Amino acid sequence: MQISMAPLIYILIFVAVVVIVEGIYLTVFGKSISLNNRLSRRLTLLEKNANREQVLEQLRKEMNQHLTANNIPLYSLLAKKAQRANIAFSPRGIVGIMALVSVVAFLLLTVFTEATLPVRALLGAGMGIFGVYSWVNRKAKKRMALLEEQLPDSIELMVRSLRVGHPFSTAIGIVSKEIPDPLGTEFGVITDEAAYGRDVTESLKAFAERMDSQDLRFLAVAVSIQQQSGGNLAEILDGLAKVIRARFRLFRRVAAITAEAKWSGMFLSGFPIGALILIQVVRPNYYDAVQDTPAFIPAAMFVAVFLVINIIYMKVMTNIKV
Repeated sequence: MQISMAPLIYILIFVAVVVIVEGIYLTVFGKSISLNNRLSRRLTLLEKNANREQVLEQLRKEMNQHLTANNIPLYSLLAKKAQRANIAFSPRGIVGIMALVSVVAFLLLTVFTEATLPVRALLGAGMGIFGVYSWVNRKAKKRMALLEEQLPDSIELMVRSLRVGHPFSTAIGIVSKEIPDPLGTEFGVITDEAAYGRDVTESLKAFAERMDSQDLRFLAVAVSIQQQSGGNLAEILDGLAKVIRARFRLFRRVAAITAEAKWSGMFLSGFPIGALILIQVVRPNYYDAVQDTPAFIPAAMFVAVFLVINIIYMKVMTNIKV
C-alpha cells in the first residue's frame, strides 16, 4: 500500500508557521508579554525603566496603534482582533511578519514537497496570512476570556478599597498592583493617566470601547452616573459585581448546554476534510481514475461549496446569543 505524507507535511508546516510567529513575539517582547505571569506587564516595565511617563507612553502606543490602521492592506481583516489581543507589534510589523512567515512557508514547501512553483507560492502566502490571523485570533479570545473572568474580582477589590476610605483612583491603583494581566496593566494605565490629569471616567469609557466589552461599559456608566448625581459608589459597584458574576454564570451555563451541539457541528464540518486528508495519505492515487474526466472539477467545486455552507450553517445553529 502506497502512503503519501504530503498532506501531513502541509499541516506540520502550517503549525510551524504559527509557532514561529509566537517565538518571534516572545523573543522581541520577552515573557512579560505573556498573560500567564503573575506580575503585570506594566509593573515589569517599571522595574526595568523607572520613568513612569515613558512606560505609560509605550503602553498607550501599544494599546491604541491598531485603531487607526484599517487602511493598511490585509491588516483590516484582523485590526479589531489585534486590538482586543493588545498585540504589541505595530500594524506594519504584523504585515511584515505575514510576509516573513509566508517566505518561510514557501521555503519549507520547496524543501519538503514536490508541488509546482505557483502552488507553493499560493500555499505559502495562504499559510502566512492565515497563520498570523489564527495566532492573533487565539490571543484575542484568550485575553478577552481572562479579562471577563478577572473583572468581578477586580470590582470587588475596588469595593473593599472604597469602604475603607480610599478614593476611586487609589482603588483602581490597588487593583493594578494586585491583579495580573490583562486587567492589571489596563487599570495601571488608567491610574497613570489619572495622575497626569485625565478624567478616570473618560479612561474607563475609552477602555470599554477599545475592548468592545459590555461589562466594561457597565462599569464606565456606573462610575459616570455616580460622579454626576452622587451616591454610594461602593454599593453601586458591589451590585455591578453581582450582576457581572450572574452574567458570567449564565454564559458558562449556556456554553455547557450547547457544548455537545458545538462539538457535533465541529465534527460534522471537519469529518469530510479529515476523510479527504486520510484518503490522500493512505491512497494518494484514489482519484486517478476520475480526476481527468470533465465532471471532476465541477463536482469538486460543488462539494466544496456545500461543505462551506455546512460549516456556516452549523456555526449559526450553535452560536446562541445571550
